[in-house]
Amino acid sequence: MEKKLFFSAKRVTGMAVLLALVIVLQAFGGTITIGVAQLNFTLIPIVLGAILFGPFVGAFLGLACGIVVLIQVVMGMVPFYVLIWTNDPFVTTLTCIIKTTVAGFVAGLLFQWLSKKNGLLAVFIASGIVPVCNTALFIVGCLFMTDSVYVMAGEQNVLAFILVGIVTFNFFIEFAINLIVSPAIHRVIGIVDKQFKRK
Repeated sequence: MEKKLFFSAKRVTGMAVLLALVIVLQAFGGTITIGVAQLNFTLIPIVLGAILFGPFVGAFLGLACGIVVLIQVVMGMVPFYVLIWTNDPFVTTLTCIIKTTVAGFVAGLLFQWLSKKNGLLAVFIASGIVPVCNTALFIVGCLFMTDSVYVMAGEQNVLAFILVGIVTFNFFIEFAINLIVSPAIHRVIGIVDKQFKRK
């Protein structure tokens, strides 16, 4: 059995393309803001990296995404984060970086485990778990910044504001986008890859 090189030309090229997509999407239009909600299309290349190249590449792409988000937060480009960054810069930094990094890693692990049993199911589970992890860790981060979130919530219950006012709309849209787009792109990549192998 031939051992696959981690830094093969194909893998490095694929990682570079996905990293460029993560940076460009996050920095220049991968996020659409509707009120306090933010729809993040940057999760798609993170999913693809995790599926195609494994958990460490998924984590690397997630980390890159988190760093770009953090830069945007520090520059005041993300409205929701401005207040929490001012009051809780340390927790905000951890939240920005950890949520997508963990999401990419978990997606890669689940795909590796499930693909041995059912490849198609593995793609869909990996695609869905990224927004689930991303959102769950965002909620945890917000719960560590309740004083900052309380200011935004006004008279509402803080947890209800986080779940309903900030997270719900984002989560379901991101979840749907990832379940539709990521498997479709993965399928196209598979078809193109087979065509190149035949040639």
